[in-house]
Amino acid sequence: MGLVALLLGASGAQGATKDLQHVTLIGDSVADAIPGDDQAVAILRQGIDLDLEVAPCRRVDQDSCPINGVRPPNVVQLVKTMGTKLGPNVVVAVGYNDFEDQYATNIETALDAMKAAGVKHVWWLTLRAAHHPYINMNDDIVNAAKNHPELDVIDWNVYSRSHPDWFQDDGLHLLAPGSEAMAGLIHKTLLDAGIALKPVQVATTVLPVAHRGKSYAAKLSATSGLVPYRWSLLARAPKGLHLEADGRIIGKPLVKPGTYVLNVRVKDASATFDTQRLTLRVKP
Repeated sequence: MGLVALLLGASGAQGATKDLQHVTLIGDSVADAIPGDDQAVAILRQGIDLDLEVAPCRRVDQDSCPINGVRPPNVVQLVKTMGTKLGPNVVVAVGYNDFEDQYATNIETALDAMKAAGVKHVWWLTLRAAHHPYINMNDDIVNAAKNHPELDVIDWNVYSRSHPDWFQDDGLHLLAPGSEAMAGLIHKTLLDAGIALKPVQVATTVLPVAHRGKSYAAKLSATSGLVPYRWSLLARAPKGLHLEADGRIIGKPLVKPGTYVLNVRVKDASATFDTQRLTLRVKP
């Protein structure tokens, strides 16, 4: 058989016309585990333009506690300094260093500062209630959301409750599984809210039959995400065939007739990715 061509659908027209929304994550030492974990960053940044503004000892509106002789800017100070660079979407994971009796007032001050900076939507993570004050402080977050339509709550406390294996001995600071879980929860929230672009997905499910020693060509396709896409194989292709970065499978199969597996991976311009197990049948 001669050349076999395959075009399975349009490749991500949606991604070509969509810009990524800017999201700023403001965090303290708990969220500071995310930038130290490449996998957590990869999870969180999918489909968004991410800015990580995290620092140990950060507080909301009181002087931050010192670390190595330096006090990082608190949330209000950071917001006022960054101004419109914050972008329209802000996620806050701050409170473990704050004072229980001032937390509600500090949240209000922070929200006022964000509004003045042009922020349109704020998500605030609840605190893991390993200590009693955090229970009341979580109530402060929930109550603030009732009075501020721009504020939504991400319930990290409930989400993490049954996972002590995510945490260091203090029950607050994150191990790698915890940082990746927090990143995943935030990303899912942004995806559900329509802020994060829907991740890229492999659309191709069937490959045309190949014939030993004959020219072969197929074109993989994907949907969603942000073009351009880049394709790769997770394992070597059957001898004689190659997967190009643009998704073309080309060459002349030089293997015995039979059924072969191609594990393909597509990555889009916003760092989302998907994999698919495809079956290639080679005939005489």
